[in-house]
Amino acid sequence: MDPMLDFTGKVALITGAASGFGKLLAAELGKRGARLVLGDINMDALDKLVADLEGQGVTALARRCDVSSEADCKAMVDTAVEQFGRLDMAVNNAGIAHGFIPIHELTGELLDQQMNVNVKGVMFGMKHQIPAMKASGGGAIVNTSSMAGIGGGPKIGAYAASKHAVIGLTRTAAVESGRKNIRVNAICPYYTRTPMLEGGEGLASGGEAEQTLAMMAAGSPMKRIGEPEEIVAVMLMLLSPANTYMNGQAVAVDGGVSAF
Repeated sequence: MDPMLDFTGKVALITGAASGFGKLLAAELGKRGARLVLGDINMDALDKLVADLEGQGVTALARRCDVSSEADCKAMVDTAVEQFGRLDMAVNNAGIAHGFIPIHELTGELLDQQMNVNVKGVMFGMKHQIPAMKASGGGAIVNTSSMAGIGGGPKIGAYAASKHAVIGLTRTAAVESGRKNIRVNAICPYYTRTPMLEGGEGLASGGEAEQTLAMMAAGSPMKRIGEPEEIVAVMLMLLSPANTYMNGQAVAVDGGVSAF
């Protein structure tokens, strides 16, 4: 197997694994030899995913994880170490968004919701993942941010604030942990076809969904939104054991939006 894509024997932890990027990444890492500890609050979907992966010969464990709870984040890391003896990779992927609303209509409650999941989930995750990786000799962490974490997020201001915070945490951890042989990077997708976008309460749901998707596609030089596989391909690159010097980066996967 190409060393860029060989994860044989590695132990990977993924939050928000029951759908979207997390679900697809779990399958891709599993078929490349990784052992998986998968977390989500949707246990029905997570248990089904683990059963499907095990049917394909992948070693995977499901753990309920509300990433706004430090205890849950710690328990995932403890599970990896107890069951597999180490932790090599972590993807802090769980997150939430909110509907389109201008800054002057945002509420403190809405901001708190975004920060509790999108920011605390990354902070609590890394707080416990980094010591476990240090004990394992090093590792790689990928945090899911957004293009709204690099620039402005019109009408998704609370979400944008939380995703800017993810990049701040990522870069801080990269500087602090580089000497421990732990690389920390963030991935920043443009609008992509996931349940967060097209699900029941997604940004492009409801009666104006097609118009919303068309508006999003028009904002990209490629005149389309992203596909989950395109984002996960970059996640694999960021996690790759052969990618040994890329650290502290916020990687835009955006069809060229950031080139404007």
